[in-house]
Amino acid sequence: MIDWNQVEHFKPSEFACRGENCCGGSNLIQPGLVFRLDDLREKFGKPLLITSGYRCPIHNARVSTTGANGPHVSGLACDVGVAGRDAIVVLRLALQIGFTGIGVKQHGVGRFLHLDLIPDSIHAKRPWIWSYGS
Repeated sequence: MIDWNQVEHFKPSEFACRGENCCGGSNLIQPGLVFRLDDLREKFGKPLLITSGYRCPIHNARVSTTGANGPHVSGLACDVGVAGRDAIVVLRLALQIGFTGIGVKQHGVGRFLHLDLIPDSIHAKRPWIWSYGS
């Protein structure tokens, strides 16, 4: 459970599931992610827009190739709307702060960085960085 009084730069509503006809806006975002994002925001010195936080399994299956599972369903991932030079700064800071997964979408409409704290597994050693196709 997150004590939101200790979070300086974000509100719970920013991380709630945004799916339609699924969970009613549930929010199982994990404290470790929120506190690292708060640290990232402090170091970045500018607001960060959370474009996707927690996703219930139904919503995630609708919008992600990871189906009903995946980083967002675990509450250990979010997408931050950022582009251009700001994206480079945020990426560097995210690596320094210890985010273990960084997805980069910096083309077309809806540019963002995916940030997560997914631990190592047999199939995926972390940290890990990838880009999204067109």
